[in-house]
Amino acid sequence: MNQQTGGAVIDDGKPIFVQIAEQIEDDIIAGSLAEESQVPSTNEFAAFYRINPATAGKGVNRLVDDGILYKKRGIGMFVAEGARARLVQARKDRFRDEFVRPLIAEAAKLGIDPDQLSEMISTEGVTA
Repeated sequence: MNQQTGGAVIDDGKPIFVQIAEQIEDDIIAGSLAEESQVPSTNEFAAFYRINPATAGKGVNRLVDDGILYKKRGIGMFVAEGARARLVQARKDRFRDEFVRPLIAEAAKLGIDPDQLSEMISTEGVTA
């Protein structure tokens, strides 16, 4: 279930700090947060989502720990060089693990060979 919170949609199924981290990641991947650009402050996230600044900080710090953001003392948080490429690769790896491998396993159970699977995907892509 989603709820509207201060202009942002919060998904009740995920911790808010995870959603903040994912939103920053999405913005980096989409290019709306470029490498070496400053990200909103913890207080700005807290005000936007109407949450405790410590919760917002937890999401930002998660990205710092992952090397996606870095802190310039007294200035704020910035997107690290190479962050977009690392995020895209991590998402591709997760996509493969969560979707492609199970798809291939299920296709094998059903006797669908790789060529047939490829054809099914190509056909679906045309109609989608």
